[in-house]
Amino acid sequence: MARIVMKFGGTSVADIARIHNVARHVKREADAGHEVAVVVSAMAGKTNELVGWAREMPRACDANSPFFDAREYDAIIASGEQVTSGLLAIALQSIGVDARSWQGWQIPIRTDNAHGAARILDIDGSEMVRRMEMGQVAVVTGFQGLAPDNRIATLGRGGSDTSAVAVAAAVKADRCDIYTDVDGVYTTDPRVEPKARRLSKISFEEMLEMASQGARVLQVRSVELAMVHKVRTFVRSSFEDPDAPGMGDFDNPPGTLICDEEEIVEQQVVTGIAYAKDEAQISLRRVADRPGVSAGIFGPLAEANINVDMIVQNVSEDGSKTDMTFTVPTGDLEKAVAMLEKARNDVGFDAIQSEAGLVKVSVIGIGMRSHAGVAATAFKALAEKGINIRAITTSEIKISILIDGAYAELAVRTLHSVYGLDKQ
Repeated sequence: MARIVMKFGGTSVADIARIHNVARHVKREADAGHEVAVVVSAMAGKTNELVGWAREMPRACDANSPFFDAREYDAIIASGEQVTSGLLAIALQSIGVDARSWQGWQIPIRTDNAHGAARILDIDGSEMVRRMEMGQVAVVTGFQGLAPDNRIATLGRGGSDTSAVAVAAAVKADRCDIYTDVDGVYTTDPRVEPKARRLSKISFEEMLEMASQGARVLQVRSVELAMVHKVRTFVRSSFEDPDAPGMGDFDNPPGTLICDEEEIVEQQVVTGIAYAKDEAQISLRRVADRPGVSAGIFGPLAEANINVDMIVQNVSEDGSKTDMTFTVPTGDLEKAVAMLEKARNDVGFDAIQSEAGLVKVSVIGIGMRSHAGVAATAFKALAEKGINIRAITTSEIKISILIDGAYAELAVRTLHSVYGLDKQ
């Protein structure tokens, strides 16, 4: 017997039939004698609909400002998960499984006061654990908790993954299964490279890099939590037949295990290739090279929640001027340029140039720590395909390369092949 947290995303609970299918997955684990908690998202498309209603209301009332109280926004969009948890509890009860739905505030999952993008501070899962030990399945609303002002606070988009891992850590689960519309983590996006292979295991660090560099399998904060608390996490498909052979195998179920590096016996040099579209590049020309300039550039962007990624600086021969180039999400480009123009006199630069439509391609692998020449292999392979590199950043287990958007798929396929990821 083990304690398992199962998480089901929006596509997995998109309608009544799929919720019934989810109930069958849960029943399989409960019938095996495991203590089970389930974390659910809102039904597919429901959160977008609720967000649209919240944003439309000020306009419908001819308000002078499009802004609204974030606490009411949370009250609205948290209702999607509440509906799903109740429906799944009814589905489980209907097929003979004792189940009870739990909202975030009932556990409680305590968060900070950042409504709309709250962070989990603490979970008291004692009562939930007591019920699970009695054989009752706990069906928990993902994406939400209780803020210090005693109001519902949501965790930001994709927050149900974070909820699941946090609950798993709080109840000391043996495993957290993330059920989604894919059957695991692949060496790269199978839609771009048909030869992409499903990984049986991937380390927390590699998955964190994959998620932060564009892979959409898991939300970044959920991987961070899993790594900190060492929560063994499986990525599995909810669309597999719940009773198919191997689905109930506790040690090696179908999917990808995200685990500590020590569990991975054979470490490949490169584990996967990730890519992120909609990158934009900003270049500040002839910036005064003096203390405080970088803070003057990046401080205001950080305060505006604009994520700056790749940064390249070139200093002039006499050391008096420098060119500063960095990337931001394309959606933030206009806002970032406007803010930098306002700061021109304070920062001191001659010109600002920007370009959208770029792509960041990343080579990721824990084996890179102990192998030389990984970067050179990538640069040579891209050069042979005529792909120009605009910027490069590296870490201990990652190389990220900025290129023109038109070459994205070619670059991914080229790098996937040159590192042998298309071979069994």
